[in-house]
Amino acid sequence: MSRFSADTRLGATPVFAVLCGALLTPYAHAHEHELSPTVITAIAPSSPLTVVTNPKDPRQPVPASDGGDYLKTIPGFALVRNGGTNGDPVLRGMFGSRLNILTNGGMMLGACPGRMDAPTSYISPETYDKLTVIKGPQTVLWGPGASAGTILFDREPEQFGELGTRVNASVLAGSNGRFDKVIDAAAGGPLGYVRVIGNQAHADDYKDGNNDTVASRYDKWNGDVAVGFTPDADTLLELTAGRGDGEARYAGRGMDGSQFLRESLGLRFEKSNIGEVLDKVEAQVYYNYADHVMDNYSLRVPSGTGMMAGPMASNVDRRTLGARIKATWRWADVQLISGLDAQTNEHRARSSMGIDTYKDLPRNKDANFHNYGVFGELTWYAADNDRLITGARLDRASAKDFRQRTGSGMMSRPNPTADDTRADTLPSGFVRYEHDLADTPTTVYAGLGHAERFPDYWELFSPNTGAGGSVNAFDGVKPEKTTQLDFGAQYKTADLEAWASGYVGQVRDFILFDYRPGRMGTTSQARNVDARIMGGELGAAYKLTRNWKGDASLAYAWGKNSSDGKALPQMPPLDARLGLTYSEDDWSAGALWRVVAAQNRIDPNKGNVVGKDYDKSGGFGVFSLNAAYRINKNFKVSTGVDNLFGKAYAEHLNLAGNAGFGYPANDPQAIKEPGRTLWTKVDVSF
Repeated sequence: MSRFSADTRLGATPVFAVLCGALLTPYAHAHEHELSPTVITAIAPSSPLTVVTNPKDPRQPVPASDGGDYLKTIPGFALVRNGGTNGDPVLRGMFGSRLNILTNGGMMLGACPGRMDAPTSYISPETYDKLTVIKGPQTVLWGPGASAGTILFDREPEQFGELGTRVNASVLAGSNGRFDKVIDAAAGGPLGYVRVIGNQAHADDYKDGNNDTVASRYDKWNGDVAVGFTPDADTLLELTAGRGDGEARYAGRGMDGSQFLRESLGLRFEKSNIGEVLDKVEAQVYYNYADHVMDNYSLRVPSGTGMMAGPMASNVDRRTLGARIKATWRWADVQLISGLDAQTNEHRARSSMGIDTYKDLPRNKDANFHNYGVFGELTWYAADNDRLITGARLDRASAKDFRQRTGSGMMSRPNPTADDTRADTLPSGFVRYEHDLADTPTTVYAGLGHAERFPDYWELFSPNTGAGGSVNAFDGVKPEKTTQLDFGAQYKTADLEAWASGYVGQVRDFILFDYRPGRMGTTSQARNVDARIMGGELGAAYKLTRNWKGDASLAYAWGKNSSDGKALPQMPPLDARLGLTYSEDDWSAGALWRVVAAQNRIDPNKGNVVGKDYDKSGGFGVFSLNAAYRINKNFKVSTGVDNLFGKAYAEHLNLAGNAGFGYPANDPQAIKEPGRTLWTKVDVSF
């Protein structure tokens, strides 16, 4: 008999998953047995290096406004913060395209040169059914790079055994004018289905622990539809389409985001149980478009002084087209997933002084990128307790520079790399061994991975200059090469579940940003250095009694710029979470205490395209409470108070407050987080 589990797409057998107070179950439209309702305060691995959770579940802090906001509940994740929404996710201190972020198997790339519209800013997590995180370079199935990890937001196909409908909806209200609405409805039968999803999210400027107002208000909406054809139980053809928009103002930027227009199309085909060896074939094609506007007049009043005295705007867009085909082959003790993927994206820009005058200008293409990859991932079930997972991929990546001039105004000059193309062939791969101990419910694992990453748009086109003898970043920045050892253990009994994961790695040609003040403002330079990284995460959940459960998690990341002998910048500090939950029948109550250490290992004026180290940060502790109650099988209510004692604090990964909102221009100050925040969420399902 085959040893394969029902879902082996990640090439590993699920071991366990803990939701700080509740057992994590795979997503389903309806649960056969309802556990006590709980509010999620942290998320543990479901299998070695893999976290799987349902992003629809209520969580604390206040349920997420975007994809990055949800990720920060997973140990090892942090955000480069800049106010109320659209922070940029960081995993184990690694940022940007070191993380592969996919929605329904497709990649949504932002357009802002400063990542104001990070990929996760286009994701409303509650409109997805499943979130999967694979830490480290330990999969090759989902595209190139991914040296830090892979993040998958997925919507599952509907399954109707007979004609029927379902509706899931929620409403969230909270402090600072927070008001979110979500509806997810489907109708169908054995031959197919139609699913419609929509959400709106709003928040006003929040007040920090000092009762000072922080510019952070936002409005967002999304609408998506999926039409699926299921002629039999083993065949799926699904067409998806979606659109969204929003606006957000940022205390840490000189401009706000007045438009986050998203358009998405996708088509996927799946055929399962094909034969004795060829088990499954999957194919998809996707199109994602981001049209983003930044200005200093829609959501604020221009400063009247300095370089941004009057109204101005910048409009950037990016079209991404991609495709993937993969096949799953199964033998008695071996599974092989192999396939091809491809992606191309084009970036354009226009900008001008004055209110909305950019609309009269043509869009100018400045860059395009291409990537073609071939991959294979093999799982060998060597024995009942032993698995060997290995994978390899080869990518051909290229970029073309269409800029005829760089800089603007008095700083404008001819571009020495105009119409140049650069290309690289990049290998990646990994091998991982997993073993279930015979005498104890424990799985141990170790994996060695290598990933080579082509520089992204922000690393090639955003810096003002290149390093060394290069004429600019497009000419000088080399691909990044990460080799990393991941290891850990997971343990589960009826009363105790515990896990620990660690990593140590070497990054050759790590892409680092240098920031230098000048008469015409701060300039940035991208260069390659060598770096060493290490750290890990650990956690446990212990059932104290039938009703009480305690949990704890700890995450630490360390990095060193070994070329310069300095700390690697933009590293999150030691982060601990302690939780206690009481649950009985239809209700639960819980407490969360988050404790973060000071971060003294910094390298001033070094960082990434979004943030830089500008000061050490102090430690802090934040205490929060939550409760949940199931009224009946159709209605659930959850509520919470975040930062119960109204502490004034700021995260280490943060942008400095902008002078346009009253922050000191020559004395960088981190943007403080919200003070005491109350929220209540109602979930409805039929």
